[in-house]
Amino acid sequence: MTTELTLLAWTLVLALVQILLPATLRTGETGVSYNASARDHEGPPVGKITGRLQRAQSNLFETLPVVATAIVIAHFAGRNGALTWWGAMLYFWARIVYLPLYALGIPYIRSVVWLVSLLGIILILVAILLPAA
Repeated sequence: MTTELTLLAWTLVLALVQILLPATLRTGETGVSYNASARDHEGPPVGKITGRLQRAQSNLFETLPVVATAIVIAHFAGRNGALTWWGAMLYFWARIVYLPLYALGIPYIRSVVWLVSLLGIILILVAILLPAA
């Protein structure tokens, strides 16, 4: 398996972590009974950290289909190389760093890290779309 596909698999593990973290905190805020219910009425307000983790999760889920598709296209098109390797690395590690930055409410640096993850996607797309040298 290529490094890019391995990083994609680890990104899916990260996605599961980002599902479980806010869900666990929210259960602590609402109680198990509310969480297990049909939630026909609003629960208590979402806590600050829970809200941040939910937004970080949404942010990951906005880009995950794009990077996953790009990595798979590169793989099947035989376009893996330095650009896809660096792109997958940048995306994965930036997403790892992004999560605690968002949870801690650290501005600006978080945005720069998000841009690094976007650069990772762009590198993979460049490898797919530009003719091989």
